[in-house]
Amino acid sequence: MDDKLKIKMYSFTVDCIDPHELAKFYAALLGWEIVFFDEEYACVGAPKTQQGTYPGITFQRNPEHKPPVWPEEPEAQQQMAHIDFAVNDLEKAVQHAIHCGATIADAQFSDNWRVLFDPAGHPFCLCLMKAIFESAHFALL
Repeated sequence: MDDKLKIKMYSFTVDCIDPHELAKFYAALLGWEIVFFDEEYACVGAPKTQQGTYPGITFQRNPEHKPPVWPEEPEAQQQMAHIDFAVNDLEKAVQHAIHCGATIADAQFSDNWRVLFDPAGHPFCLCLMKAIFESAHFALL
């Protein structure tokens, strides 16, 4: 028996009011599949992969969820984390995200990425990283 400690990232979990609805947004945005869902949890993962093969995004029901304010404001709900997505065409990716249900943040700080909000109000970034897509090491398509 191998006693060596093994740790593998399984998912990034996001609180929200309706896990299945938010999973549908991210599945559409990324072209991923909803791996499972019930009233409390939903998970999306890369297509044609077994659950846990690649990290996924899990959505956890939290009836007290309050969307964060971005950019930060004193005394307001702060973001705890956000997800960056590499894209090869920033403007097309932004339009796709809007079509899926995202909204663009009023404040933007770079020409190389856009901050958007998912339908539950979580900020996420679309980052122009064409070199990533052209790399032989890029695995999650």
